[in-house]
This record gives sequence, structure tokens and C-alpha cells, in this order.
Amino acid sequence: MWLAPPSYLFLVVTVLVVSYVKSQDSFYYLKQCHINDPNVNQCLKQSTNYLIANMRRGIPELDLNDPEPVIIDEIQLALGTGPDGYRATFRDIEAFGVSNCTVTAVRSDIDTSQFQFTLYIPRITARAKYESSGVLILVRASGGGNYWGEYEGVKVKAYLKATKVLGEDGLTHLQLQQIKMDFNVKDIRMGVDGIHNGNSVLQAALNLFINSNAQELLKEMKPHLKKKLLVLMSDFVTHIFQSVPYSQFLVED
Repeated sequence: MWLAPPSYLFLVVTVLVVSYVKSQDSFYYLKQCHINDPNVNQCLKQSTNYLIANMRRGIPELDLNDPEPVIIDEIQLALGTGPDGYRATFRDIEAFGVSNCTVTAVRSDIDTSQFQFTLYIPRITARAKYESSGVLILVRASGGGNYWGEYEGVKVKAYLKATKVLGEDGLTHLQLQQIKMDFNVKDIRMGVDGIHNGNSVLQAALNLFINSNAQELLKEMKPHLKKKLLVLMSDFVTHIFQSVPYSQFLVED
């Protein structure tokens, strides 16, 4: 019977170990959690925060290079009805600070692949171009200019449901089925400048109204804003699930 020399066995073992390590390193941006861990939710919270921290530095393997700014093409605001109802459209919105979020809690049902994440973002700043029409506080507010906003103490709750599928790589992946989210903001400062017609009286009146009614304005904008954010979140989660096998998220003991 032929016996492999010790040097050959050592080479084989080394290749296997290196291959395993490289396989693990390819998902360096995640920490695996164990399905039967009684503290699996705590582990999922840590793993998600670890992923977020790596996203800030960039993850070329996931084509994630610069997470800032988050860009939204357009949202709309409507106040009042009739021909003089105030309408505003915000375009080319750029939001900074979103990636500085922290997952503060996770609830999960591993068997049904349902997860709820609670996140906290200390501060988001935004800028956009806006156009408006109609009457606001007895002043005709038709025109346009620049919008800016500062949102502090942002709390987000996101729920997602997935199912397991066989990926193109022959491995089990998660496939997103449903995603929901809601958010609230503790403090808001926002305003407009650079009004096209240079009307300083209108600009002052708009800024007074905006900052006096910031939470109410956000409430009116929220449905449209949530719809846009859900599209971005859905695309992001789908990309992660397609790129990362299920076993890199959760493994059986």
C-alpha cells in the first residue's frame, strides 16, 4: 500500500485550510450567527452593525463604494385643495448621514425568515432643488429655488420577510418577499434659499412657515418619501441576498 510522504500530506492540508480561509474571507464584511443560539437576535444586531461599518469603508465585492449621499429623484408635497392649494416638488435630493446609522434592536423568526430592525441615525442633512405653486399663508408662493434640511434623532423600524431559494451558484439564498418601514424624527430644521425671483419677503415668509410647521410638513411628505425609500431599501436588500449565501448569515450548530 502506498503511503503519502508527510510533506505531501502537509501540502494537501495546507491547501484545504487556505481554501477554507479564503472562502470565509470573501465574506469578511459579515459575522455569522448560529440558528440555535438563544441570543441570536443580539448576534444579528452585531452582524448588521458590522456590515454597516464595512459599508462606510466600501465593499468592492458588493459594488458598494461610497454610500453617501443617498439620492432620491423626486418627492412631492401638497397642502390644501383647489386651484390655490400649495404644491411643491423636490428634485435631485441628496441626503448625507444615513450610513452613520446603528441597529439598536433586532427581532426575528428564523423559521419563517422574518426580521424586524430598529435603527437610529443621529443626524441627516439634505439638499434639493424645489419648485412650488399656489398660495401659502396668504402669499402666492409660485417659483423655485434651493431646499435644505437638517433632521436629528431619526428612528427607523424596518420589517422584512424572505424565503429560501436555490441561487445560481447552487447554494441556498434568501429572496425578499416583503419589506415595510416607518420612521420618526425628533428635531427638524429646514428652509429654502436662492428663490428664482429674488423675493426676499417670500423667502422669509416661507422659512418662517416651514420651521414653524416642520413636523406637520414631514407628515404630509412622509407617504411619498416612504414609497421612494422602500424602493431603495428593497433594491439594496435584494442585492445583498443575491450576493451572499444564507449560510453566511445563519448556520446550524
